[in-house]
Amino acid sequence: MKNRVFLALLLSTVLALPVLAQDTNSNSQAQPAAASTSADQSTTTVGASGKPALQPDTHEGFWGKINPFARKKYVQRQTAPIRDRVNELDELTASNTKQIKDVDSRATEGIRLASAKANEADQHAIDAGNKAMAANQTATQANTRLTTVEQVVGNIDQYKASTQTEIRFRPGQSALSANAKAALDEMATPLKDQRGYIIEVQGFSSGRGQAAIQTSQKMADSVVRYLVLNHEIPVYRIFVVGMGNAPVPTDAQDAKAKHVSGGRVEISLLKNDVEQLSANAAPATK
Repeated sequence: MKNRVFLALLLSTVLALPVLAQDTNSNSQAQPAAASTSADQSTTTVGASGKPALQPDTHEGFWGKINPFARKKYVQRQTAPIRDRVNELDELTASNTKQIKDVDSRATEGIRLASAKANEADQHAIDAGNKAMAANQTATQANTRLTTVEQVVGNIDQYKASTQTEIRFRPGQSALSANAKAALDEMATPLKDQRGYIIEVQGFSSGRGQAAIQTSQKMADSVVRYLVLNHEIPVYRIFVVGMGNAPVPTDAQDAKAKHVSGGRVEISLLKNDVEQLSANAAPATK
């Protein structure tokens, strides 16, 4: 019986020792922690959450670092600060992630707007370049046109021989033959609606003196009459001269001028640069 009582007391003592050691450890741990917090507050490292970093537990207590008989509340009390700091770290991580996403979105939008502005500026530059090229081309055309006009105006009275036709007449006649009319048609048909030309008609006749001049004038008048009536050549574009039996110059420099035998009329078509100016101006007015 006494042995059983002794064993019961011994067992109760053994079971009470861990509880006493745990309470002692908790009280002793709280006091040094408070003392060390107040003493080292100025030198404590501040964490990302703005709170002091957790300090390692230097008090070993009755059981040392490991308490084999730790209760649930004791474990929760020991791990609560760690859990709180982990939760704060998660909140800070989420907040930083949100801020990074906001900054990234704003930066992306800024880059997009800058790229759009750059593309718009490039388009404006291209349009300005095209307009400058068009203006330069217009100025070049105007300068060329002005130069051409100056040349035409300077040479407005300078006519150049274009074509020459000779009409033969029988002695004592001034009527046009079929071949003569065909030759005049070939020369005058292309002149319709043209400008910048004149027709020089010179009549030559054999004989002497005033009689030869009158005969040559009649032959030249018959040519002019045909051109005016049949081809509507304006009279002011035709210059008529009865040359009579005037000597005709030859192409050879040393040869002497020869007199005409029989009757003939020379028709010379002379042109200046007015028609060429009109042809150059036609594409510009389109």
